[in-house]
Amino acid sequence: MAECEYSITLIGAGTIGLSFAALHLTKNPICTVTIYDTRPDLQAYVKQHLPGYLQDADQSACFSRLQFADDLQAAVKDATTVQEQGPENADFKVSIWPRIEQHAPWDAIFWSSTSGIPASVQSAQMKDPSRLVVVHPYNPPHIMPLLEVVPSAYTSQGTMDRTLAYWRALGRSPVVVKKECTGFVANRLAFALYREACSLVAQGVVDVKNLDEIVQTSMGPRWSVAGPFKSYHAGGGEGGLTSFMDKIGGTVQECWDGSEKDVKKGKIDVGGKWQADVCRQADEAYGVVDTTERDEKTRKVLAAVGRH
Repeated sequence: MAECEYSITLIGAGTIGLSFAALHLTKNPICTVTIYDTRPDLQAYVKQHLPGYLQDADQSACFSRLQFADDLQAAVKDATTVQEQGPENADFKVSIWPRIEQHAPWDAIFWSSTSGIPASVQSAQMKDPSRLVVVHPYNPPHIMPLLEVVPSAYTSQGTMDRTLAYWRALGRSPVVVKKECTGFVANRLAFALYREACSLVAQGVVDVKNLDEIVQTSMGPRWSVAGPFKSYHAGGGEGGLTSFMDKIGGTVQECWDGSEKDVKKGKIDVGGKWQADVCRQADEAYGVVDTTERDEKTRKVLAAVGRH
């Protein structure tokens, strides 16, 4: 990895903030990280919970490059990058960026880890919106390689170049999303599968645990080495995706039509009657999920496919 000299300020010390702190501190050994959060027990909270994200790292070395700030001005005054993980609330984000912009160095760039609020909305009151870009992680970012980099029409090429160079140097996989859209790309794909999963369980086709088994023993391993386009292109043999669609395009259309019919009937609306039963099945099948086990297995998968 090419080491990058960066002074990074993280706004927000929730799970995403701590995960990003771990990522910066472990992957860039000469950066410094400042954490700003309004919680009164910030230092005690971080010192208690951050070690859980620093697996196999020199924790003393990481903490030696970690600082805390009790006000926003002090937090951003020396930052080369300010990364925001605050509430998923447009009013909050619109209001905080002008304050950050006022006190940060003129050449600092700004990243938002939002799950769906575009930079064009967040930058509405900024003097220079060219400095802001969405950097949406796939949770947890200290493990998962993907970062969706989503500029607004105002984001400068310089901001994009610096952003992409930094994350590539850290061994991540930043992917530029060309247009702002609801939920960006990863969540759109994940929630489309989730909707189908809920629909099938709600109709009694399969239960929660067996649906998960189907995904884990089919699409899960397949998609870790090839995405849907490459997978189906390979499935078409020498004729590629064209051949695949020629052969089973009718089945594909029937599946799409079946999904649309369920949506139009209102069977799968968030908060609908189906939801309580699906949630009950998940509780009965899994209880409280051990994310430590999940993360360790995910690391092994990524290592096996050369992604970590």
